Amino acid sequence: MIADVYIELKEGVTDPEGEATKKALKLLGFNNVKSVSTRKVFRIEIDENDKEKAEEEIRQMCEKLLANPVIQKYRINWIS
Repeated sequence: MIADVYIELKEGVTDPEGEATKKALKLLGFNNVKSVSTRKVFRIEIDENDKEKAEEEIRQMCEKLLANPVIQKYRINWIS
């Protein structure tokens, strides 16, 4: 099974990289840019046939390593 795991900042958490990118885009003349936010995507292939077990294992990965639960949230999108 393959899943894409999207990690992003929670609402209200400052995104300095996104803000710097927005500023740079505006300096390059892209004045219609309203906002820029950053995300990470991990593609994880897991050797498990039971989707519920696989999802639980990926949730544990997120909570233990991939995401900082204080400032980040995650979403799992199954590819296959």
